[in-house]
Parts: sequence; structure tokens; C-alpha cells
Amino acid sequence: MKRRSFVSLPALAVVPSVAPSVVAAVAPPVVAVVAPPASAIPATAADGATAEGAAASALAYESPGIVAGNLPAFYGALADELTFPLAWGTSRISHFATWRRAARAVVEEALCQPVDATAFQPELLDERDGGGYLQRTLTFNVTRHSRVRAVMLVPRGPGPFPAALLLHDHGSKFDIGKEKLVRPWYDDTRLASAQAWSDRFFGGRFIGDDLVARGYAVLAVDTLGWGDRSGLTYEAQQALASNLFNLGSSLSGLMAAEDARAAAFLATLPEVDPRRIAAVGFSMGGYRAWQVSALSRHIAAAASICWMTTLKDMMVPGNNTLRGQSAYWMLHPGLSRHLDIPDVASIAAPKPALFFNGGLDTLFPVAGVTGAYDKMRAVWGSQRASDRLHTRLWPELGHVFVPEMQQEVYGWLDRWLRGVSAGATG
Repeated sequence: MKRRSFVSLPALAVVPSVAPSVVAAVAPPVVAVVAPPASAIPATAADGATAEGAAASALAYESPGIVAGNLPAFYGALADELTFPLAWGTSRISHFATWRRAARAVVEEALCQPVDATAFQPELLDERDGGGYLQRTLTFNVTRHSRVRAVMLVPRGPGPFPAALLLHDHGSKFDIGKEKLVRPWYDDTRLASAQAWSDRFFGGRFIGDDLVARGYAVLAVDTLGWGDRSGLTYEAQQALASNLFNLGSSLSGLMAAEDARAAAFLATLPEVDPRRIAAVGFSMGGYRAWQVSALSRHIAAAASICWMTTLKDMMVPGNNTLRGQSAYWMLHPGLSRHLDIPDVASIAAPKPALFFNGGLDTLFPVAGVTGAYDKMRAVWGSQRASDRLHTRLWPELGHVFVPEMQQEVYGWLDRWLRGVSAGATG
């Protein structure tokens, strides 16, 4: 058999915090090895100047296949193929309501969740005086398979009240979920854990307790794996996700469907004005907040803290997403072939929406945040609703939801929900 010579292509450059398209321009995405001794290659072959050199280059092969922290060697080429053809302004659909229905249908298909019309069948477990408001624990059917315990805070006085669906973060802390946002009066062990979490990320405050004091009814529910629904560890997340995929479901899709069901449940309660329900969350809860606003007609406004970026700016060497694990809670397979992350959030337009991010937040590079903000501003602006989108980058802050941010969120919610109804749409 004729002996063939091989030449090596330049190794893939690893450029932290640089968009895939830029990395692809810096160096070829394919790495080739198994080069022969230099004496076996003509001096001009390496630069392709001769026919022999060109033939040798054609025989180069990919090795290694995985680079830069769990990325395929060709990740830049894959990223370049993502053109998000269903995005508003790119899609052939020029009527916004029609586009919104079409985009939402694509997202819902990616969730791998059937329509669930199971009766909620709520049951009050306990009600106590919280000092100016009522503290409740209750159960309801969040899906056809899961009955969950939730916490609810209700102002005293005549209702119905504006309401907030509070969506907890990930944080790789699974012993508490809903307790991260509502002070747990019912469990001293969880209270100690929740207070430490609040001190770390919320300036010692509990968002739910603040909101009920301002006249909002509040509901918080555990996502699968947290709080009452515990049993998860950080290392087991990928296994849980793969098991759900094998069962014809999806981890991220299940969370999205449960959040939409929780919003629908909140809208049925007599103390709640169904036209004035906001979704509020931090970190993964911030992702959940804008997502449920995009998917649920029951959400009238959404406040998302520390979770927004463009996809391509997130899929870069060094980003936390590349580790897998927690990424599965926010991964809808195939969706990026149609829509970018801010495109999905824009399905909620023209509902009021608030997005805050920290300029020092290592999870979300500033370029991705500002790029996403620009895309969303174009959508809300196209619907003459620029005043309904509030975006802000806090340059001095990291991945936190501190009292200064909280006060601005509360004032924003008051503007849209305490006065004239925001009006849930879609």
C-alpha cells in the first residue's frame, strides 16, 4: 500500500471570552496531527504552494475532537450556522401576533411536554398570622404526575390583589427552593439555610416578604430537585436530564411547563387579580421569569435578574454553561436552530419586562448581555412599546439581587401592576 504523508493544520486557538465567530476567524476549527518528519515534506508543501502540498493538506484529519473545555473542535463552525431564522425581524412573518404564535409553538414543541389540563385541586394545609398578612402552606397538582406543597403570602384587606409568582434560583443548593424567596416560618433548619442564602445574594432580604408588605399576594413553589422535592445532587443533574429524555420528556421542558401551570393556578385564586400577575426571579429564576412570561397568558409582567445573554456569547471557552449539569435546566434541544435566547424572551412583547444584569457577573459576559438587550429593544420598539421594556446593566455588581436592585424592581412592579392593569396577553 502506498505510504501517504500528512501535514498538520494549525491548532485551534483558545481565546477566553471571545465569541465563537471570532475564534473561528483566528484559527481553523479543525486540529490535525500525525505529521511526518519535516524531511518528508517539501519546503513549499506546508503552505499549499504545490500540488503535493495541497493533496497532503486534504488528507489532514481532526484530532483532538474536543477542545477548550468540552467544546467540539468545530464549535465555531456550528455557531456560524445558527442564523435564528424565526427571530422577529428575520422571519418572513411580518404580522407580530402571528409571529408570536408561531414562535411560541416552536418553543412549546421543544419542551417535550403534552398539554396538561389536570385539575389543580388545592388544599390549605396551614394558615397563620404573619403580622399584617397571612402565611399559608397549601398543596396543588402542578402537573398530572406531581402534587406539590407551595407557600403563599396574602395581604390583609379587601382583594383581589396584584400577585407575584416567585421563581427560585439554582445555585447548586438543593435543600431549599421556595424558601430562598419566602422566609420559611415553618422549619427552623430551612430558615437557617435560607437566611444564609439571603445574606449572600439578597442583602439579607426575602423578596416575598417585602412584596406582600407592599400589597402583593405571593406564591412560591419548589422545582423538581429542590426543597420538598429534594433528592438531587450537583453531579446527578446530567443523569436526571438523560433519564427524562429517555422517558420522552425533558428536564428544562418540565420546569417550563410547571412554571406555566403555577401561573395558571395563581390566576384561579380568589384573592388574586388574574390581570395583574408578575413573574419575578433571580439567576435561574430570572430565566424562568422571562420564559414563563413568553409562554403563559396569565403573566402580565416579568422581572428577570441576572439571566440574559445571546447564545453565541454564552457558548465560549470558560463559560459555566460548558460544564453541563445546571445547563440542562435551561436547554431545549433544537430550539437554537430557530431562535436565539432573547428571541424567545421577546415572545412576551409587548408585555412589561425588566432585565437587570451585573457588569461583573462572570456567568454572563457583558457583550452577550448588551447584545441581548439590543435585540429585545428592537422587538419592543417595533410594537411601539419601548417604555414597557426596562433594561439595566449594573457595572459595579456581580451575580446578586441586592436591596438597591430590589427597590427599583418594586417601584417598576408598582408602576405596571398597582395602577392600570398591565393586561396579560397572548
